[in-house]
Amino acid sequence: MSKVYLITGTSSGFGRALAEAVLERGDKAVLTARKVDAVSDLIQRYPDSALSVKLDVTNEAERQAAVQAAIERFGCIDVLVNNAGRGSLGAAEEFSSTQLRDLMDINFFACAEMIRAVLPHMRLQKSGHILNISSIGGRVNVGGFAVYGAAKFALEGYSEALHDEVKPLGIRVTVIEPGAFRTEFAGDANVRPVNPIPDYQPVIEPIRQYLYGGSGKQPGDPRKAAEVMIQVVESEDPPLRQMLGKDAYGLWEQKRATMDAEIAKWRAVGEDTAFPDVKVGAIGG
Repeated sequence: MSKVYLITGTSSGFGRALAEAVLERGDKAVLTARKVDAVSDLIQRYPDSALSVKLDVTNEAERQAAVQAAIERFGCIDVLVNNAGRGSLGAAEEFSSTQLRDLMDINFFACAEMIRAVLPHMRLQKSGHILNISSIGGRVNVGGFAVYGAAKFALEGYSEALHDEVKPLGIRVTVIEPGAFRTEFAGDANVRPVNPIPDYQPVIEPIRQYLYGGSGKQPGDPRKAAEVMIQVVESEDPPLRQMLGKDAYGLWEQKRATMDAEIAKWRAVGEDTAFPDVKVGAIGG
């Protein structure tokens, strides 16, 4: 049977690629974007299975309207894809308070609120799948991506706990963790800090050259990423996390080796912190 997808940020990148893929295979899709003209060609191509809805994911009224429109048109939401977001590059100190909060709002809080809007319907139907588009930066953060990575780390932690809470209700949660893909991440939507500080340039400049210099040349194919996402949704045993790209796996393995060595080095000191007469049990019971 066909599924109903509600996808945020379908004007380009992963959102656009996934929208095209699910519609081509016969699924239904609610295509949301701040400018719905960007998906008008898909609506014309798939008039019976595609619905476009204007959505700024940071707007509460528009979030609720998008969910309601999906239910009214297709009767249910089987898959929520939290894809809309913005990248950023700069040292943590260089971003203003407004930029920091705006980036956390679109990259984390908006995702959490979309989930809260959809979950009552998924709980009622005892089924559903939530795909949160994160980044390998949600597992491994490096200098230059402090603000972006903070939001993705938050999304990953939220998703991990949510996975445990909704699994008994028949609802699945998967975090998608791409490496470098040929999307608009490094384009005009990428937020630059308002307060550049020369002291940070030795750290930031190589990352800037990598990110902006490689725009349009990234190895990852968004369409192949979309096919993996569909495979995850169709699986009877979907993963909590799904990395995408050899570069993502390589970066994670590098961090894991460093992290394991550091934990081993400091473990004895860290463990020897309990009262002498207390038996230590597992956190959470």
